Amino acid sequence: MRSLFVRLLTSSAVVAVCSISATAWLAASSTSGAIQREQGQTLASDAQINNNLLGYASSHPDWSGVAVTVRDLAARHSRRIALTTEKGVLIADSATPGTPLPSRVSAVVDPLAVDVTLVPGAARDRIDPRAVGPFLLPASERARLVKAVDTYAICAGRVRQTVQMTVSNTGRPVVTTTAMEADQEPRPMPREAAMLRDVCDATIFSTPTRTEKAALKQLNHLVGRCLKGKSKERGSVGLDFAWVSKERRPPGAEPDQTISSCIVTARKEQLDPYVAPAAYLYIGSPAEAAGQRFPLPSIAGAALLVLVLTVGVSVMAARRLVMPVNALTHAARRMRDGDSSARVTVRTTGEINELATAFNEMSEHLQRMEEQRKAMVSDVSHELRTPLSNLRGWLEAAQDGVAELDPALIASLVEEILLLQHIVDDLQELALADAGKLRLHVEPVHLGDLLDQVATAHRSRAEAAGLTLTTAVIGDPSLTADPVRLRQAVGNLVTNSLRYTPRGGHITLCARQDGDRVVIEVTDTGVGIRAEYLPHVFDRFWRAEKSRNRRTGGSGLGLAIVRNLAEAHGGTATATSVPGVRTTFTLRLPS
Repeated sequence: MRSLFVRLLTSSAVVAVCSISATAWLAASSTSGAIQREQGQTLASDAQINNNLLGYASSHPDWSGVAVTVRDLAARHSRRIALTTEKGVLIADSATPGTPLPSRVSAVVDPLAVDVTLVPGAARDRIDPRAVGPFLLPASERARLVKAVDTYAICAGRVRQTVQMTVSNTGRPVVTTTAMEADQEPRPMPREAAMLRDVCDATIFSTPTRTEKAALKQLNHLVGRCLKGKSKERGSVGLDFAWVSKERRPPGAEPDQTISSCIVTARKEQLDPYVAPAAYLYIGSPAEAAGQRFPLPSIAGAALLVLVLTVGVSVMAARRLVMPVNALTHAARRMRDGDSSARVTVRTTGEINELATAFNEMSEHLQRMEEQRKAMVSDVSHELRTPLSNLRGWLEAAQDGVAELDPALIASLVEEILLLQHIVDDLQELALADAGKLRLHVEPVHLGDLLDQVATAHRSRAEAAGLTLTTAVIGDPSLTADPVRLRQAVGNLVTNSLRYTPRGGHITLCARQDGDRVVIEVTDTGVGIRAEYLPHVFDRFWRAEKSRNRRTGGSGLGLAIVRNLAEAHGGTATATSVPGVRTTFTLRLPS
């Protein structure tokens, strides 16, 4: 009974038995069959009702004529709809007089504080966009603006532009233009658009009207008064017509909180006389409107019985579960807050103990990964900074006339670019391997030829460094692999050996069969690797010499690529070393 699964299963069985018993008792005691109760409408229906009433409130200063709208919405949605003031005074109700209101309020209808649960896309200031107040244009100004748009459309037609007009909430026309081909298909035409700006005057309908100027002046006054009350050092924001006609944002990319707050406060103060006051919205089913009653005593008794039994069983099970779960939650929150050392100790058995063990393992893994990530970011920036700094320095010197771009300097800059390209290519290889997108084109490989090709490619460099490079193949190992990737891996190992083997040393490339595996070894008589460094030689950007000097080492990516290529073939890459004597890198691949 210590298993969490068994405890939950037992608790669920007890609750299910109680529920079934209560349901059977209710069904047997019922005199007219099952009790039918109409379920409420969907959230979309409630949102539509709320939106229609918000539209009414946005365009009317009070609720005096809303009764007709309420009855129409109730008939359309088959719902009982009622509106009351915040003090509970009934404004309108689609039900017969005297019918009690539903038990709870469905929403608050307030165009200056929109309920975001029913209007998920509401503006940040929660003001209904249909509430325009003093910005609403009178009929005369609308007619004048429409006439101006018609004149503009005629002018635009002369330069092959079509004009489309929409009307905003304030009644102002919004104009968009589209270029037309000869076959009347719209397409962008920059030349005609420029002609349109030069020939046709858009200011005749884009400048603010007398009504908008007065409303904007009033709004700026209210904003200034609010800012002055909060801080003596602040002045007016100076909202312009572009703010009214487009995005309604104050000047500047991101206003501070004080300015934003004052703009919202000023807008609400300006709109308040033009919109209806906040009202409580009640939405119920037709059964509630008709005053239908249900057998409440039976339902209450059965619900109480089920509740008591459920609580009792749940408490007994939860008391054993809450403590370890709370410990896990606390540790998880510590990890969320950046404490990667968070661990949890649970003195129990079963699934909870397994979960705690898995959590501790995950925490340790995340801590290691975070440390590796920080180290990798630092190493990448260090590797890229030097060549980029060299390129910038010489190019700026050439730009200032301090240095001359002669062939030698150009060759040096190309060398720096090739170094950058090499680092980026290595990072790309590792990224493909991490994403599992490193594609292999496998085919039978003759290891003798492959090792000879690698040795030939590096022999000139080895001779220049005074090193001897030889190959040896024992027997005839059979291997199916990607020859290009395999040459890359072995080449990286040879390059590493060339870098750390002093003059007069020896490098050997060897291949042999070992059961169902093929072993490829690169052995050098170089400086060797200390025992404590061996577990890290295949890590990305790891170098024993921490200064990361190019003369004493590479970028630290070559061996990491070797390991990824070996793992992509289903094999492994390892290293052994005796400092000052020899170092051997071994690839074990399935034949």
